[in-house]
Amino acid sequence: MSDRLDAPEDRPRTAIAGGLSARLLFLTVFFVMLSEVLIYVPSIANFRQTYLTSRLVDANLAAMALRATPDQAVSVELAQELLDAADVRMVVLKREKTRSLLLGEDTPPEVDASFDLRTEAPMMMIMRAFESLIEGERTLLVVGGFPDASPGFVEVILDEASLRAAMIDYSINILQLSILISLVTASLVFLSLHFLFVRPMRDITAAMIRFREGPENAGNVMPPSTRADEIGGARRELARMQREIRAALRQKTHLAALGSAVGKINHDLRNMLATAHLVSDRLAASDDPDVRRATPTLVAALDRAVALCTATLDYGKAEAPTPRLTRFRLRPLVDELMEHVGLDAESNVAWLNDVAPDFEVTGDRDQLFRVLQNISLNAMQAMRYDGAFTVSAEREGDNAVIELADEGPGLPARALEHLFEAFAGSARQGGTGLGLATARDLVRAHGGELELAKSDETGATFRITLPAGR
Repeated sequence: MSDRLDAPEDRPRTAIAGGLSARLLFLTVFFVMLSEVLIYVPSIANFRQTYLTSRLVDANLAAMALRATPDQAVSVELAQELLDAADVRMVVLKREKTRSLLLGEDTPPEVDASFDLRTEAPMMMIMRAFESLIEGERTLLVVGGFPDASPGFVEVILDEASLRAAMIDYSINILQLSILISLVTASLVFLSLHFLFVRPMRDITAAMIRFREGPENAGNVMPPSTRADEIGGARRELARMQREIRAALRQKTHLAALGSAVGKINHDLRNMLATAHLVSDRLAASDDPDVRRATPTLVAALDRAVALCTATLDYGKAEAPTPRLTRFRLRPLVDELMEHVGLDAESNVAWLNDVAPDFEVTGDRDQLFRVLQNISLNAMQAMRYDGAFTVSAEREGDNAVIELADEGPGLPARALEHLFEAFAGSARQGGTGLGLATARDLVRAHGGELELAKSDETGATFRITLPAGR
């Protein structure tokens, strides 16, 4: 047992890397970074669009500066400075039907790709943004409208390398910001979950281990919690379960000690009863008529005492005896039962055998006799041998259903709570509750069920369900 308790797999893992807190931290970082990636995809496309639009705006401003000069002519150095300021290689303006080259070389450079920002769809923007990140060395022709929305367009030629460099800088900034956000968010989530969930769960686990190692110790029972959430509910239910288990263990320990004592007492008592039985046999041969008249009552009482001792020892066994199944008629068994519950022709109890003459059941005849006898004796004592007791049987599908009904006062509430529990479910003063407990065990050994079908002021009805057993 100690080896099992000390097994490594049963101990809580305290290593940070293997704990729930670390997993929550890693998952939070992962999901925040995943969210940042999902945000990055459209944002990098929007950055490209903004960058190219800025180049168009700067080119338009350079063209306006050129148009403001006399004859729209500037020196080569000034033209190059305007192109460098706009970060483009050529600027072309088209207004109405006029298309003019304002800045740039007379012979345009070879263009590798052309983009019209006025017609680009969102998905196309995303695809072209990643093309720029991958390619990065092309010469681009970019077309866009005028900032004032006047008719015409601005057309520029630029190197993709500057665009790619700007996009890489933007991506690095996004990555750094994402890492910072994920770490801050993960830390806050980690601390929140640690104090709200992880640490209480560790306390619950530790309490379970302490209780497992010493369930008899009241100090190992988890104290009640005042939390109103699910964790508090779990703590309260665990504390309740531990108290119930501890009480059950104490009861079983006491019952085990009591059973050991009862076994010894039973052995000596059976010897005493055997001696009394021999003496009663001699009394039966007495010439005194009063003694001879009282002897059968004494013998019956001794027989019942011996039967009680036997039933007590039988109930102490781990398993009910295996039934020896046979097919037999039930009505003769019920007739035989009447003679063993103390009824005679002068009794005030109306014994009604409503079982059909040809009704058959499959089971162990002796065990079923004990079941019916225990229930019948309880009914006789409840009616105080005055009233009607009815035994009936019918088929329900493939099952045989036997009902035993009396006209007693019904079962008291304290008996209903522990009806089929030995030493707890007796309905009368001084009873042990072994009768119904033994009866249910025997019926369940047949694969059936014994239950209380009715209990009120008009009487009680017990219902036995037995499988066909074909």
